Amino acid sequence: MTARYRERPSRLAGAVVWTVTGARPDGRAGSVLPDGCMDLLWSRGRLVVAGPDTRAYASEDPGADWAGVRFAPGDAPALLGVPAYELRDRRVDLADLWPAARARRLTARVTAALARAAAGAPAATATAASGPPPAGPAPGGPAVALEEAVLHLAAEAPRPDPLLRAVAARLDAGWSVAATADAVGLGARQLHRRSLDAFGYGPKTLARVLRLQRALALVRAGTPYAEVAAAAGYTDQAHLARDTRALTGRTLTAYAADYAASANRSTPRPSGSRTTA
Repeated sequence: MTARYRERPSRLAGAVVWTVTGARPDGRAGSVLPDGCMDLLWSRGRLVVAGPDTRAYASEDPGADWAGVRFAPGDAPALLGVPAYELRDRRVDLADLWPAARARRLTARVTAALARAAAGAPAATATAASGPPPAGPAPGGPAVALEEAVLHLAAEAPRPDPLLRAVAARLDAGWSVAATADAVGLGARQLHRRSLDAFGYGPKTLARVLRLQRALALVRAGTPYAEVAAAAGYTDQAHLARDTRALTGRTLTAYAADYAASANRSTPRPSGSRTTA
């Protein structure tokens, strides 16, 4: 069976629900690239938190099916109660982060949602954090069950900090760190401290990660490399090539070739944090 990735916007604002099913035909583990986000994952009956990455992460279980909710940059720490920097470049079982009883309750909620779906029962009533059910990963699957559990979790958690969302949006738009700090009314040290808690690294690293994601989106669209470099904010094509190698572990040419091969196999590759190298 060929690996297949699917995603859709979540009913939780700013989040994305995704699934990966099957294995790659070459048997290799896919690499998850940095994007400034954190995910809550479900696989083989386990809940796992994926922290923010600073380098490509190779799946530890490439043959497994996975479901996930990818949170907008800066949103997950308040929801999960863990500073992002503690999870940088890590994948940690939720049971190792939360009290055992609380982790069991959330795991049981996902399991119960799966059981309801298998029995043909409707999903639980949506919370205030949700909207109408969108199209996407197969209804009744683990992605939908995980999303339902996350919506209940979000209803009891603090709302995302609009200041942190403004920081991420400005950096993603190519603003400098200094201009971003001025715009949100923070000093450089305050911004760095808040960024560590929310994003897992300082604003310069976040800006670098988001710039690479803008560049790779253009590469996937077939834009010439020199134009990609200029549009994404790199000094030149060589700068883009160095950053791609540093953050993905692959050359720009190899990344583009791998993406083209996946498209030819009709094996959709993910966007955002699930972009593979």
